[in-house]
Formats: sequence, structure tokens, C-alpha cells
Amino acid sequence: MQWGSFGIVHIATLVIAAALIVGGYFLLKILPEKVRYFSILALSCSGIVAIIYNLVAWGSPLEYLPFHMCSILAIMLPITVLTKNRYMGNLLLVWCLGSLLALIINHASGHFIIPSAAFFIYYIPHVFEFGVVIYLFKFGYIKKDYKCIPVTVGATVVIYTVVHFINVALTHYVEANQIVDYAGNLLTFNYMFSMTPDNPVLALFWKVIPHSYWYMYMAVIVLVLYLVVLYLPQIVRAVKEKKTAKTDANA
Repeated sequence: MQWGSFGIVHIATLVIAAALIVGGYFLLKILPEKVRYFSILALSCSGIVAIIYNLVAWGSPLEYLPFHMCSILAIMLPITVLTKNRYMGNLLLVWCLGSLLALIINHASGHFIIPSAAFFIYYIPHVFEFGVVIYLFKFGYIKKDYKCIPVTVGATVVIYTVVHFINVALTHYVEANQIVDYAGNLLTFNYMFSMTPDNPVLALFWKVIPHSYWYMYMAVIVLVLYLVVLYLPQIVRAVKEKKTAKTDANA
């Protein structure tokens, strides 16, 4: 049975993903604190397992280096659970949406067969890369903090830029050494989709800015707008408190 895109099977797996995350939350809620924490830590490592599998299973490690956003998130997630770092947590609160979108806009993976190792190695980590971040905030390990907005935007742009130059360097390396895939074509690299759009949503950004690297700054604009909405109650409260403090100081 093929996973497909926006068919009955695909939609069913999205419903199951939601059930796993919600059911996982209520199960974790009744567990003792230490068991809950280590369970979340274990779930946070699922993406690491997927990275290792992809590097080994497909016989082409250059094509499966952990430079996509979801792979970088997978590496950062266990560290965030262990350190409870608020900057990393608030960054991943945004990045985990990429994992959710990877399940919804799955056209590049819709050919996976259910059940198969390839499907589960893709599906399970993406489900819990989103779910674990939600758990971190729901159980109070990390707090939402609007003061993290500059770090979230800055870190996203810096990491994206570094990954773009990795794409460029790998492309030059492959061309210089004529490294080909199983079909005899030169390997291509598009980590974090900095070179070309890879789904219909990114294709809209490309129509506005049809240039590698730069077109994804449309996503940065969307990111900033999303962050303002996400933290708006905190921002409004902080402005009111500042005004009140200023009024009291002048009284």
C-alpha cells in the first residue's frame, strides 16, 4: 500500500499522528515526573535513529547528510531536552512546524510503501519531532519567551546561510570528482531547499524571488509574522507593564 499524497491513506496517517501526539501527552501526564522526563528524552532521540539509518541504508551518504531543517532539529532536540535551554526551545517551537509540514506536504515521500522501514523511519521521527517540542512546553520544561525572537530569527538565517554554502561546496566537489548516483547522474544537493523549491508552497516564494538562496527570505518574512502572532499576548503584556511602571515612576 502506497502512502500517497492527500489520499485516504495519507489523511489517515495524519489523523494517527495527531492521536499519537495527543495520546502520548495524556499518557505522559499520568507518569511519575522522572519517568515522564526520560520518556520524552527517549522520544527525542527518534530523529537521531533516522539520521543514522539514512546515512547507512541508501548507500549514498552525501545525499543524506543531516543538513535539512528536520535533521538539524533532530540533533538539537535531545540537547534541548537535556539542557532545557530556553533559546533552543523557543527556536525549536518554530522549527518543529517543519516536521509537521513534512508530514502534510509529503509529495517527495508519498511513494513510500506502508508498512516499510523507509516509511516508519520517515514518519515516526517527524511525528515526535513535533510532539516532543509541544511536550516540553506543555509540561513546563521550557517557557515561551518573546525575548527569544531575535535569536530565533538570527539563528535560522545563520544556519540556513551556512547550509546553503554547504550545498554550493558539495556541488563543486561532485562536479570536480564526477560523483554520480545509481542512474549515472551527477549528485545534486538541496539541503534546506536553498537551491530550488521542493514543494508547492516554496514554489510560491520562488515566483516572487526566482533566485537560489534569496527566495527563502520570503519564508523569513512569514517566520517573523508568525512569531509576532505566537508571542503577541506576551508582547502586549510586556508593553502594558512597561507603561504602568513608567506611570508609577512619574507619579
